[in-house]
Amino acid sequence: MADTRPGFLDKERIIAGPGFNRWLVPPAALAIHLCIGMAYGFSVFWLPLSKALSTAGKGSACPKDMSFFAELFATGCDWRVATLGWMYTLFFVFLGCSAALWGGWLERAGPRKAGVVSAVCWCGGMLLSALGIHLHQFWLMILGSGVIGGIGLGLGYISPVSTLIKWFPDRRGMATGMAIMGFGGGAMIGSPLAVDLMKHFSTPTDVGVMQTFVVMALIYFVFMMAGALGYRVPPTGWKPAGWTPPPPSANAMITQRHVHVKHVWGIPQFWLVWIVLCMNVSAGIGVIGMASPMLQEVFGGALINVPVRFGDLDKGQLAAIAAVAGGFTALLSLFNIGGRFFWASLSDKLGRKMTYVVFFVLGGLLYASIPSSASAGHKLLFVGAFCIILSMYGGGFATVPAYLADLFGTQFVGAIHGRLLTAWATAGILGPVVVNYMREYQLGLGLPREQVYNQTMYILVGMLVIGLIANLMVRPLADKWFMSDAELAHEKKLAHEKAAAAEVGSGAGGAGGATSPALVAFAWAAVGIPLAWGIYKTLVSAAKFFH
Repeated sequence: MADTRPGFLDKERIIAGPGFNRWLVPPAALAIHLCIGMAYGFSVFWLPLSKALSTAGKGSACPKDMSFFAELFATGCDWRVATLGWMYTLFFVFLGCSAALWGGWLERAGPRKAGVVSAVCWCGGMLLSALGIHLHQFWLMILGSGVIGGIGLGLGYISPVSTLIKWFPDRRGMATGMAIMGFGGGAMIGSPLAVDLMKHFSTPTDVGVMQTFVVMALIYFVFMMAGALGYRVPPTGWKPAGWTPPPPSANAMITQRHVHVKHVWGIPQFWLVWIVLCMNVSAGIGVIGMASPMLQEVFGGALINVPVRFGDLDKGQLAAIAAVAGGFTALLSLFNIGGRFFWASLSDKLGRKMTYVVFFVLGGLLYASIPSSASAGHKLLFVGAFCIILSMYGGGFATVPAYLADLFGTQFVGAIHGRLLTAWATAGILGPVVVNYMREYQLGLGLPREQVYNQTMYILVGMLVIGLIANLMVRPLADKWFMSDAELAHEKKLAHEKAAAAEVGSGAGGAGGATSPALVAFAWAAVGIPLAWGIYKTLVSAAKFFH
């Protein structure tokens, strides 16, 4: 007779028992997001890797006329920084594609299985990249971190979304904001950790990147597996004690029904939210990529109290203003993280649609103000505008899962969110291309460096206007898009949803009995202490700006 008991990774095994504390789920999500968020910080490896062979005395830089394809397989010359940067693009393209492709599988398989696959892909990809560094084969790095790691990124990114929204129906924005804050915070921990490890492992003939990849992969694997095994899903029909869902008429923008993921490509509201996210992210990514050079070129010597334009600075002065710009970048990353939690939590009060209206209207005004504050030399206004813009960039990511749950219901919200992330992949190409090409075009016209960004800012305002119009057009869905009760029951069965943990055996929930407060405190400390360390290191960097 066949064994029909659920496997260790199956969804039935992680249905929470009575007395389970829902506050154990956010740190599990954070454990995964803080690890995969290192994708934002991979640029710390580019300079050391571009000198790997020359440091070892085995080669020099690849010639400028060498094709990208030739560089993939070149073993005798050092990779160029521009070539290494393709890894960053691949991360977000594969994140969007894998989230879209496997979001539906994730809803049925459950967050534990998705989290484990994510850990194996992300950490296994880093180990394959380490082999690529050792053999000096860039195609192995592309395959390891870019492709396999990118798939792990996508699955890890959306793995907690549906679960958190079901555990926190009363605070959807805050719950997803907490997890997605972790993705923004991953580089805060990973970048300084990587720098310290490279210093530890480097020798006169070795840049220490390969060893750093191996150590970080092992550390991340422990954290990500702990997060994946810590996930629990609520039994069907569960709701927080003392909370009653608002009546259907109370807020027409929040549905109590559910849309099947297979229909979303044909629903106008999905494409409107897609445009909303794409425009918000395109503008934000464009700014992130140019914030540091823009500050230096606009203010030049004024950053170090020397009344000289950027083009007239000597080597020592350029190094001094680069340090100030590094502090500015660190300051922006703090606002990016904080904005994810602040705006997503605020959206629980304001409503998702109104929160995006604030992003687009306030953001548009701030972008439009930057040329005038730059020409007037108002550093504080210039920096303040960028900080608020970056908080809204992060807030846009963190608020959108709750927006989708409001419009499309919670049954397939993870899968629908996965498909929406194709907007991020699009923005990852659109934003930097618009900003970089506009800058080159303006420089080609002979404009002074401090003025080349003015037109770009107005183009970004135009993007935000498109996003605002799309957001204002979002309306509640027509009845025809929602699943019938019979279809919903069928989907719940396919998704292995059970009414109670006891249905699959007494220990199946893995959380029978009341949760120990000590366990909740330990789980939060395990993610909170590294995050606090990352914030401290970032504040130390940001302090350089104020000096």
